Amino acid sequence: MQGNLLSTREAAVYLSVSEAFLERDRWAGAKVPFIKIGSRAVRYRLQDLERYIESCIRKSTSDTGRK
Repeated sequence: MQGNLLSTREAAVYLSVSEAFLERDRWAGAKVPFIKIGSRAVRYRLQDLERYIESCIRKSTSDTGRK
């Protein structure tokens, strides 16, 4: 991993999801924040991934995360 910016592959490994999951997420409106560099490069900041993980914490299966 180079600095705090991760490629889609590295972010997928970090989150234990597939690259396709992150690609679909970007297409559908990006719950996982990402950075677009130039016209094609997509990168993820480590601190954004950590915040995303924290936002997914639930106390039960019926917990929607909304207050």
